[in-house]
Amino acid sequence: MAMTALELGLRGAVVALFLVVCAVLLLRYAAVHRAAHLGAAMGVAGAAYAISTAPFFPASSFGWSSPFIAFAMGSPVIFWLWARAMFDERFALRPWHAAVWTLLAGLGVVSHNCWTIWPDLAGPCGRALALATIAFAVLGIAQIPKGWRTAVTTARGRILIALLIGIGLQMMFAAAAGLAAIPTRSISLSAALALGAFALIAIWMMLFDPPESQPAVAGARGGSGQAAPVARSLANAGPPPSSQAALNHLKHLMATERTYRQEGLTIGVLAVRLGMPEYRLRTLINDGLGHRNFNAFLNRYRLDEAKAALADAGQAEVPVLTIALDAGFQSLAPFNRAFKADTGLTPTEFRRRATAAQTTNAAEIARSG
Repeated sequence: MAMTALELGLRGAVVALFLVVCAVLLLRYAAVHRAAHLGAAMGVAGAAYAISTAPFFPASSFGWSSPFIAFAMGSPVIFWLWARAMFDERFALRPWHAAVWTLLAGLGVVSHNCWTIWPDLAGPCGRALALATIAFAVLGIAQIPKGWRTAVTTARGRILIALLIGIGLQMMFAAAAGLAAIPTRSISLSAALALGAFALIAIWMMLFDPPESQPAVAGARGGSGQAAPVARSLANAGPPPSSQAALNHLKHLMATERTYRQEGLTIGVLAVRLGMPEYRLRTLINDGLGHRNFNAFLNRYRLDEAKAALADAGQAEVPVLTIALDAGFQSLAPFNRAFKADTGLTPTEFRRRATAAQTTNAAEIARSG
């Protein structure tokens, strides 16, 4: 009983930690990093797994326990999608991804709840679920080579790789234990400890990450004329001399040709235009210019253009949506989120303040004249 009480307490702490992970991701990173929502979903899945594998959790019930089982058993798909979002610049969520998650979650609910009712159905579903879990864990770990050249250059990136591998291996171990019919109780406490370790590492990475890992727009509040100090200091430091020619070419494409407006622009497309390997362009953007990732780099140019247009009295009647689309954003919602993160104001508030400042300046000039 003492061990059971200890495990239940540990699992309660793990659930709380995963909820903290979700809150930090959604409040701090959702506006500037596309993987934040998938990371939060991983946190929900981790909490659900800690609950659904705990002692005394109902072994067969299609009632209130089913959502916990669904989120827990569908976690390998979320893990794979999160890994793709972290390491693959071309990744985008598709409707069929939800269908795959639903299928895996359904297998989990059936295999968990049907042992006493339809054991002939629960057995094959459980084996299919275990094999699918191993497959998606392998697919998630297989995303690392797509971005490892950049990730291994920073301590945070190396920890991220280790975290991803650890989660994938834990999923494979749990699935293999199920295939081998190893009693759940014999690995239950170790699984809870592993979950707690993953949650603590994730929280440490998000709350205590080094300055160069911060999103380029996360600390800026442009409405008062302040700039993000980390991004600006790194940008002013500049790349090494060997990269100066490449940097000049990159600045020409972005500032003069306004390539950031191009629809569907990816780091691979830009690397081809620059005539350099993709990993070298990543290094130039991350280390040379101080941007967290390619999307933050693009948004810096897009937001600067949008702010200039919103502050232009000659464009006072141009809709905000038009300005956002002209600057390269695909829709209004991500533009509003990125703009608010960068300036602390909505686009409409920013335009109103700029107009008021111009009116005040014009009145002062008229009085002095």
